[in-house]
Amino acid sequence: MQRHFQGILSIGLILGATLSVAAETPEPYATSAATPPVTYAIAAGSPAPTATARGFEPLAERRWEFGPFANVGFGVADRSDFHFFAPGFQIGRNLTPVIHAGPLSGRFEFGVNVMPLWQAYTPAAHTLTVPTTTGTTEERIGGGTFTGASITPVVFRWNFATASPRWTPWFQAAAGVVWTDHKFPPTVEVPEGTPGGTSVFNFRSGGGLGVHYFIQPRRSVDFLVSAEHISSASLGDKNPGVNASIQLQVGYTWWK
Repeated sequence: MQRHFQGILSIGLILGATLSVAAETPEPYATSAATPPVTYAIAAGSPAPTATARGFEPLAERRWEFGPFANVGFGVADRSDFHFFAPGFQIGRNLTPVIHAGPLSGRFEFGVNVMPLWQAYTPAAHTLTVPTTTGTTEERIGGGTFTGASITPVVFRWNFATASPRWTPWFQAAAGVVWTDHKFPPTVEVPEGTPGGTSVFNFRSGGGLGVHYFIQPRRSVDFLVSAEHISSASLGDKNPGVNASIQLQVGYTWWK
């Protein structure tokens, strides 16, 4: 399992490095006398720096975004031996004009993403000695790989307005649900079809910081680091959850 996750993480790092190299050598753009330079204003009353590259649109002109991404993650604290992997697709829409607030100037965006494959890698099933009121007892703890799917119907994102035509950082908060093929996270095993244990449905919530790097006027490579909490909200008899995990995401976005 550990080798499996390391292989996935290596693929993600190689993908990120490849996209970074591509970003450093963007394709040339045709320019003409009819294409004026693009101007970026950070806040009312502030100097308006002018982009040296032609064709890169200011934040106010970017409305829709959509594209694929790959996500890897790992648990922290008591879940440090948990790892995660999920490819997905997201779509978002900027809902406001640029709101001027000094260094916090930006636009509000609402988005949705879908992960048709969501996997959690946990320690293999094992026997654990636990204390009881009369001594100790042996309990069989589930484990292994959990496979499912996830949808995040609520992604609130704030895209910061910057002077750069290529860099657009953002902050986001998101909430969604994940289904797994058996009850997650692993806890005391119970016979199939009988009450007990956790739940096949869990809720995901968290927030993070990301950045779009534009390699073309309407194409960007995206990076996101977020903290996430997973919990069944007591849908199962037990709700141990994953109190905290770190998720790393790389994606590619088309803008309209």
